[in-house]
Amino acid sequence: QIAFMTLTLFPIRLFFAAFMMLLAWPFAFIASMGSDEQELVKPLSWWRKVVDVLLKAIMRMMWLAGGFHWITVKGRRALPAEAPILTVAPHSSYFDAIPVTMTFASIVMKAESKDIPVWGTLIKYIRPVFVSRSDQDSRRKTVEEIKRRAQSDGKWPQIMIFPEGTCTNRSCLITFKPGAFIPGVPVQPVVLRYPNKLDTITWTWQGPGALEILWLTLCQLHNSVEIEFLPVYIPSEEERKDPVLYANNVRRVMAEALGVSVTDYTFEDCQLALAEGQLRLPPDTCLLEFAKLVRSLGLKPETLEDDLDKYAASAMKMKKEKVDLKEFSAYLEFPESQTLECMFGLFDEDEAGTIDIREFVIALSVVCKPSKTLETVELAFQLYQSENGTITEEDLAHILKTAMGVSQIDVTHLFRAVDEEEKGEITFDDFYRFAELQPHFAEDYLYADQMGAESSLETSSLSAPNGICTDFSPENADYKKKPLQKKLN
Repeated sequence: QIAFMTLTLFPIRLFFAAFMMLLAWPFAFIASMGSDEQELVKPLSWWRKVVDVLLKAIMRMMWLAGGFHWITVKGRRALPAEAPILTVAPHSSYFDAIPVTMTFASIVMKAESKDIPVWGTLIKYIRPVFVSRSDQDSRRKTVEEIKRRAQSDGKWPQIMIFPEGTCTNRSCLITFKPGAFIPGVPVQPVVLRYPNKLDTITWTWQGPGALEILWLTLCQLHNSVEIEFLPVYIPSEEERKDPVLYANNVRRVMAEALGVSVTDYTFEDCQLALAEGQLRLPPDTCLLEFAKLVRSLGLKPETLEDDLDKYAASAMKMKKEKVDLKEFSAYLEFPESQTLECMFGLFDEDEAGTIDIREFVIALSVVCKPSKTLETVELAFQLYQSENGTITEEDLAHILKTAMGVSQIDVTHLFRAVDEEEKGEITFDDFYRFAELQPHFAEDYLYADQMGAESSLETSSLSAPNGICTDFSPENADYKKKPLQKKLN
C-alpha cells in the first residue's frame, strides 16, 4: 500500500498541502505589513478577525489535503475571558498544530522560528510568545508575558500551551511544566486523540524522523483526530499560590478524560536514562530519583552547570570530610526540608547520619551532563585524587558506583586493565587513554561481569520503540508509595 501510495497519492497530497500553505502566506503577510513589533503584540482589530476566518479555511483545506478528512471536536471552547489559557495534551506530534490552526490561539515558540521562510510569517501572524535561547533571562520574560496576556480580561486571544514540553507516545501524561499555571487564572484543558488503525502520527526523539512521519501519514487513505475541550478548570486559592499543585491537578483531570495514567518523570529524566554516554544507567539506578529531588529542591536547569562548578569548588576544599544534614544544608545554601532529607538519605550509605559530599557532586554532574561520561569522570578524579594526581581501585569503585547510582559494582578488571604497570594507582590521563582505545569499556569490563544476563542494560531493553523508556511506563510511575532507594545500603 505504501509503495503504491508513494507513487500516486503522496505527491499529489504533498503538492496541495504545500500550495495551501503558500496560499495562506500572502494573507498573513498583508495583515502584518506595515506593523512594527509593537503593533504585532496589540489585541486583534476587527479586520484581522476577518483574515482569521480566511486563514482558518485555508489551513483546514491544507489538513484535508493531508488526509485529515475528519476532525472531530467535542465540548465547547471557552471564551478568552473565561479561560485565557488552553492547556493541550498529550503532545505527541507536529500534527498537534491542527488545533492551533483551528483556533489561531497564540503559542509559545522559539524566537528563531520567526525567521523561517513562509512558515515564519504564519507564526508571527498569530503573535506567539517568543522564547530566545540566547537570552539567559528569556524564561522569566516568557512567564511575565504569559501572565500579562492571561490577566488582560479577555482582550488578548487565548494562549495555547503544551505543558508536557515535549512529544511523548500518548501512553501516559508526564510531568506538566508550571509555566501555564503560574498566572493563577482559569485554564481550559484540551485533550487530543488520534483514533487511527495505524499510528503514523507519533513523533518522539526515538523512532521515525519528521520526514518519515510525514511520508507515512500522507500515504494513509484517511487520518482522524479528535479534539475535546474539557470544562474550564478554576483554580482554588491554594492552587493559585502553588503552580505545581495546580499543574498536577489539571494533569489528573486530563489523564482521566484520556483514560491513561500519569508519571512524575519528565522528559529530562528519560534523556538521563537513555543518555548515550559510555556509562549507561542501569534500571535500578537511584539517579532518576536524585534528578527529581534536584528539581524539587529548586535547582534550575538553566543554572545547573554553574551550580555544579560552585559545588565542585567547595567539595575540593572539603576533600574527604563528611558532613551531616545541617552541614549539607549549609553547603547547598538551602534550608532543611523533607526534600533535602530525602536527597541526603540517598547518599547516607550506612545510615550513620553523614555523607561524602563528593558523591553528591558526581551525581549532579551526571544529571547535568548525562552523555558526557569522561567529563564527569575527570571531575571525580579531581575530587578523589591524591597529591600526586592518582586514585586507587577503591576510589574508582566509589566514583563509578555514584556515577551509575548503584549500591555495588566490581571494578577490579577495569582497574587492572587501566593500570598496565600494576602500580596500584591510576591518573585521569591513564583512564582517558584507555577509554579512547576502549570506547565500550563499560560493556566489556563492568556490565558483563557485574550484572550478567539479568542486568537489562542492553540499549534495546532500556528503551521502547515508541520513544518512552521502559523505566517510565505508567505501571512503574507510582514512586511515592515506594521507599527511597539508597545508593549504598
